[in-house]
Amino acid sequence: MSSLYLRGQTWWAKSYEQGKMIRWSLRTRSKAEARRKLRESESQRRAQPRGTPARGEATWQEAAGDLMTYYRAYGTRDLKQAGYTLGVLSQYFHEAALRTIDAPAILGFVAHRRSEGRAAATINVELATLRKALRLAQEHGKLDRVPRIHMLRPAPPRAGFFEPAQFEAVMRGLPSVLALAVQIAYTYGWRVKSEVLTLTKGQVDLDAGTLRLEPGSSKNRDGRLVYLTPELRDGLKAQLARIEALQRTTGKTTPYVFPWLSGVYRGRRVKNFLYTWRKACAQAGCPGMLRHDLRRTAVRNLIHAGVPERVAMKITGHRTRAVFDRYHIVSPDDLRAAVDKLRRHSA
Repeated sequence: MSSLYLRGQTWWAKSYEQGKMIRWSLRTRSKAEARRKLRESESQRRAQPRGTPARGEATWQEAAGDLMTYYRAYGTRDLKQAGYTLGVLSQYFHEAALRTIDAPAILGFVAHRRSEGRAAATINVELATLRKALRLAQEHGKLDRVPRIHMLRPAPPRAGFFEPAQFEAVMRGLPSVLALAVQIAYTYGWRVKSEVLTLTKGQVDLDAGTLRLEPGSSKNRDGRLVYLTPELRDGLKAQLARIEALQRTTGKTTPYVFPWLSGVYRGRRVKNFLYTWRKACAQAGCPGMLRHDLRRTAVRNLIHAGVPERVAMKITGHRTRAVFDRYHIVSPDDLRAAVDKLRRHSA
């Protein structure tokens, strides 16, 4: 039996399955809407294929456990992210026998996640994880055949990017330590939160003029090495000098390139600055811009600068051409420039 509870201003549901508590957000502030969604969810769950497996028959929970063991052994996926996705799948399939997870059951899962308002890209990640678990079960002799799993058509990719004037305006609204981090993301397309803010002083080599990401520290687990622009080299030199002054004042050392230099978190690594970012964007006249738009902008700038795509992908850390192309945003100015070039060529 499921029950409702309020978490902040959003209604959540919880239930006990196999002695374990499962919680999920109903994504609404209305209690009446939350009750409706919970009734709909319970109705769908009652229709799910959860008959008691025959003795010795493989279950979904067993397949999910095998997949986590695989990820731990081979290190091909972030365990926290994989655990969350498998938790979503386990909430739906519970102890279902693997043979009952067929095409109709998978369609029911997709419909269920759609009813919860989940994006197509999110559901596709869950379907890919389900397919991997079923294929692994087949390899282990626990499943005869894997049903065909159809992916959803994802929404059009976000097309946000910064024009130079917009970027300069945002930079003026940020403290120096954050402005430098943002400038690195803008130049190389590195992820702000997981790749720039986690940089340590050992990853900066001012003598060689390089900045590097260690293997395993990036999203795709690959290492990266980039050469610093004169502006970034000067900025990092000044930042390291500020850190030295901070360490002399506090008597504590920090390995990070981006610690807070003042305030109650002084000396601690900057982990997030979402409020400051949103405020700077609003003041710059471009509200709603994301820090990830810096990554899209970097790809666009590299291509426009004539950097070969293979080199640009190495700098930004894109493994596949398909994903890289999604980040290469074409603006109306680009289209006008193309027509101008065509006109000059024909003249």
